[in-house]
Amino acid sequence: MLRLSLFNFLLCVCISSAKPKPRTFFFHSLPESPMDPQPEPVSYICGDCGMENTLKPGDVIQCRECGYRILYKKRTRRIVQYEAR
Repeated sequence: MLRLSLFNFLLCVCISSAKPKPRTFFFHSLPESPMDPQPEPVSYICGDCGMENTLKPGDVIQCRECGYRILYKKRTRRIVQYEAR
């Protein structure tokens, strides 16, 4: 059984009603890795000449060899498995 005296009660009230101290935040230098890493370029195959093209986000979707605008994304070598229900 826990017994609290009046002194313990007043001590708890005084501690909890004390004003909080202002917090100071220190910002340390971050490691030299970029915050937003640049996305990797993706390889595509031209639908006309079959030339492999590497495109980054924002590049024009066009073959650099013949100018054809239909490109097919290369198949990944990573194993991809989906669960069918």
